[in-house]
Amino acid sequence: MLHTALAAGVSPETLRKIESGRVATPAFSTIAAIADVLGLSLDALWAEVNRSDGGAGTARADRSTGELLVS
Repeated sequence: MLHTALAAGVSPETLRKIESGRVATPAFSTIAAIADVLGLSLDALWAEVNRSDGGAGTARADRSTGELLVS
């Protein structure tokens, strides 16, 4: 997580808060930077969030596979 946060230009604490849902609406630029570091398309991320539950869930990438996970 440290590498991902630093590569995206955010603090590790900010990334932890986003992952845990403690930041309800992270800035678009923050999400775009994290997605870029993880190799995720914003289009695919948005489609997956909306497909799974109407946009109410959170999406994250499995660091070991790069697979998008939605909870």
